[in-house]
Amino acid sequence: MENCIFCKIIRQEAPADVVYETEELLAFKDISPKAPVHVLVVPKKHLTSLDDLSAEDLQLAGKLLLGIKEVAARLGVSGGYKVLTNCGRAAGQVVDHLHFHLLAGKQFDF
Repeated sequence: MENCIFCKIIRQEAPADVVYETEELLAFKDISPKAPVHVLVVPKKHLTSLDDLSAEDLQLAGKLLLGIKEVAARLGVSGGYKVLTNCGRAAGQVVDHLHFHLLAGKQFDF
């Protein structure tokens, strides 16, 4: 997607504080953090939301989860983090590119 901000970050056309990268994933710090540790983990393949995953994305879905686990380990928050994804505007999704929020460093009320 040409105008997708996350696609621009993936293509290095927009800045981001990258903390982890593989051939298929990118993780970077959220510009409006909701916790002391707030990282977004995104697939490099453009998918609008979790609803867009299909059977052909099975390996990518697994790599996303393992990537989140690796990011947590690298940031020193293994065993004490929250993972969240919003699916659609009604759920609070702001950027139309599948992404997972990894949040840690505080006590969560929800």
